[in-house]
Amino acid sequence: MAPPNQLCLVLVIFLSVFSLSYLSTSAIIPKANVSLSIPSSKLVENLCNGKAIQDCRFCLKALSTPEVIAAMDKTQLGTLIMKLGAANAKATLNVYNEIIKKPGSPQALEALNYCVEAYKYAILSFEMVSSKLVEDSQTTNYDVAVIGPEIANCEKELINVKVQAPQLLAGNRFMKYYVSMGYEITSSLELENPNEY
Repeated sequence: MAPPNQLCLVLVIFLSVFSLSYLSTSAIIPKANVSLSIPSSKLVENLCNGKAIQDCRFCLKALSTPEVIAAMDKTQLGTLIMKLGAANAKATLNVYNEIIKKPGSPQALEALNYCVEAYKYAILSFEMVSSKLVEDSQTTNYDVAVIGPEIANCEKELINVKVQAPQLLAGNRFMKYYVSMGYEITSSLELENPNEY
């Protein structure tokens, strides 16, 4: 039989991992914890099966709120996706800000601050796209697309300095999913309403 100290250590590790895994999803997907028992609309299903979508299951789950399912057209759906993307970015930014408060190396702090700026940019972009989705679908498509590289660079910065924070990597992954949903809906709107230049 294992000594009591080893059992306590195993229990502490298990509880730590369990609590971190809970935090990593609940803090980052604020509105995606709705049961999939709500049937998705055809509009949502078509979007989630689009070419740009990186994770169809995530898309369906994130867009399973009654408000999203009630969306009558792609513009309404796009506006709601942008709001969800902004909310997700804000939740992830809060996690970054909490981790920055903890002691760490100057290199880690620099990487975290880079990510904070990337998430501030993502929030502004999602909010801006949400407000001008009807006016200029070509510009909004570009505005959503450029969020992706910012988040990818953030992720590289974290990996390069070996920041060990699974909830940040999860937040980055979820942000990429929201960017892919935003890109898919704005691409679809751009095809329906091409700007004449």
